[in-house]
Formats: sequence, structure tokens, C-alpha cells
Amino acid sequence: MAFQREECTQHETAPLQHVLADMHVHIGSSASGLPIKISASRKLTFQSIAHEASARKGVRMIGVIDSHSPPVQEDIMRLLDAGDMEEEAGGGIKYKDTVLILGVEMEIREPGGGPFHLLGYLPNLAAMQQWTRWLAARTKNIQLSSQRVQGTARELQTALLELGGILVPAHVFTPHRGLLGCSADHVADRLDPNGLAAIELGLSADTNMANRLSQLDDYPFLTNSDAHSTGMIARECNELLIAEPSFAELYQALRRAAGRGIVANYGLHPRLGKYHTTWCSACQKAFPDSSAGIGVCPQCGGSKLVRGVAGRVEQLADRGEEFGKRPPYRHLIPLSFFPGVGSRMMDRLLGEVGTEMDILLRVGREELAKAAGDRLAELIIAAREQRVSFISGSGGAYGKLVADKTI
Repeated sequence: MAFQREECTQHETAPLQHVLADMHVHIGSSASGLPIKISASRKLTFQSIAHEASARKGVRMIGVIDSHSPPVQEDIMRLLDAGDMEEEAGGGIKYKDTVLILGVEMEIREPGGGPFHLLGYLPNLAAMQQWTRWLAARTKNIQLSSQRVQGTARELQTALLELGGILVPAHVFTPHRGLLGCSADHVADRLDPNGLAAIELGLSADTNMANRLSQLDDYPFLTNSDAHSTGMIARECNELLIAEPSFAELYQALRRAAGRGIVANYGLHPRLGKYHTTWCSACQKAFPDSSAGIGVCPQCGGSKLVRGVAGRVEQLADRGEEFGKRPPYRHLIPLSFFPGVGSRMMDRLLGEVGTEMDILLRVGREELAKAAGDRLAELIIAAREQRVSFISGSGGAYGKLVADKTI
């Protein structure tokens, strides 16, 4: 890939293992109740994210965005001092069998385009504290998430890489804060292509869609949840082949070095994403996919449109879906999208069957039926086998799962 940095040699001869990783989870508040991500659940704290990932989701690597916030760093230091967590030698904060990678989401706006988000990951708390000092001089409120950074994306990129960081454009196609969704037609218009580690697809796109842009050929794709509540953690995740969960191993995997790499992406079917199709704010209707690229609503003639990811990809694409080899993209439908799965059923399934990843990917029909009943068990199996259909999401509303009448 295009990401250049000194080769990391840690654990090069260690046996490799498959690890699920969700690299984009927000913090709603500090342990003391201070707001961090205004739009996120206040139940999302550094500690609750660790517990949810380890005990309920079955995810062993979590990118905790908003680790730049001083109150969050105070929480981390308290957990380390108490012995509840420890710093991983290869980078990250270890809780039981899960490692939390310290991350940050930042907003940039440059002339000629809309604001877009970038994800940064740093190897340890000391490096993140240095980044906090850099950001504090360039943002209005260092406590809060996703703040506008004064300066250019390339200036930010250079500074982050000098601290040993990893930079990834967030939800790259979305009309709301996506680099290719609302700011530019090419990643190179905003950033040095050689200083990027990966591209985050976002909930409304998958590998087949993104693969139509030759400008993205040098980068691995990440499928992350962008979770704003504990239940949404790992609704999208990545299967990594690494020696252990750590920052150093993540870096190696993104470089596809020493046998490491992303072996599969798990993500929402794009039609379940909030911005898959274009939405007309005037008549409150979605466009058919075939009309997504036009500039006015074909139903009312209005121009106040929330552009869909499908239409934007169509505009930028320079080839068909069949090009190139990439890890498989496996459509994953979180339990919360299934009819009849509320908090009680969720707790029952997780208590009696296993983690959410076990339920969605591995547990057999008979075992599911004992806890969930025959119909829900069959629907989970049908979703696993891609025997379900969807109503597309648009305009900020998620799509919906539609069960086949035979289920």
C-alpha cells in the first residue's frame, strides 16, 4: 500500500490468529459525566466500551475515537492506576482479551468543498497526549469529539505521522462529512496519498461499490461501526490476521506486511445504511437508484437533496465492479435490525447463546431456536445466507430488513 513508515518487526515469527476489530467507536461521556460526543449515548464511556466489546460482542480490537479528550485521558489513567487495564507492549490499552486502540476523529474544511472527517490512531497514551496539545491550539473545544481543525488536511496529516500515527479518511462516500462524499472528487485533492493507511467505507457502501474507483486501489478497506451507542459496536468490523491485538500489529495488517492483513470485511448491506440512496428534503421521498446522480428531484423538481452514496459512487466510478481482488465483504445484519429483537431478547440471546458475533456468524439453527424461537432463528440463518431483502436507507434514516414470506 501507499503508507510509508519504518517496518515494525515485533512478533514477526509469532503464530498468527484471526481477530475481529472495530476501529471506530465514539465516547459519549467521561466517567464523571462530562459530554464528549454530543450525539452519542452517555452510556458510552472508555470502560463500558471495553466491557461491551469483550463480554458481549466478541471483538478483540476496538478503535476508541475521542481518546484525545482530556477527561477521557483522565479515565484511562485512573483505570491503569487501578490495575483494571494495562498498556499493551505493542501499543494500545488492554482489558481482559480486548485491546483498545487510541483514536481521534477530526473535521477539516478546505476551499471548494464541504467539511470532512479524518480518523487518526496513535500507539500509546503519551503520543495521544502530545496530539491533544497539537489539537488544542487549533480547535475551539478540545474536550469534544469531531471538532473543526484550523489548517489544511495535509498539515494535520504531516503532524500526525510525525508522532507515529495512522491516518484514515472516515466514511469516505457519505454526504455528511465524507471526503469523497462532499469535499472532493479525488483523495489526492486533500491529502498526500502516500500518507494514508486505509479507506473507511462507511455504512452505505461495500467493497464492490468502492472497488469501482481506481484511485483507491492502493489502500485496504476498513468496515467500522461508527458506533454512537453500545449496541451498535461491531455492527461493522474487520477480520484481521495478526499475531496479537495491538497498535503495532494493526499497522502491519494495514501494510499487508509479514503475513498480516485484512482477511475479510463484515459490514451492513449498503441498503441498510442511512445514506445509500438520494433523498429529497422537499417532498420527503427517496430517489430510485437509477436516478441518484441527477441534480433535481424527478418527483417534485426540488434541489434540496441529500445525495446518496450509490449515486455518488456512480459519478466517481471509472470501471465496473468486477475489477481486482480484495478480501471478501460479508454482509452483516446486527441483531438490533431484526424484528422482535428488543433489549430483553438481546440480553436473552447474549446470555444463553454467546456473543453477538457468534450468533450472527456461527451458532446453528437449533441452538438459536432454543433461545429465540423458530422464526427469529430462521431469519438469522436466512440473513447469514443472504436470503433476505431490504428497503434502502436515505436522508439519514436507516434501511430496513424485509423477511421473505417463506421464513
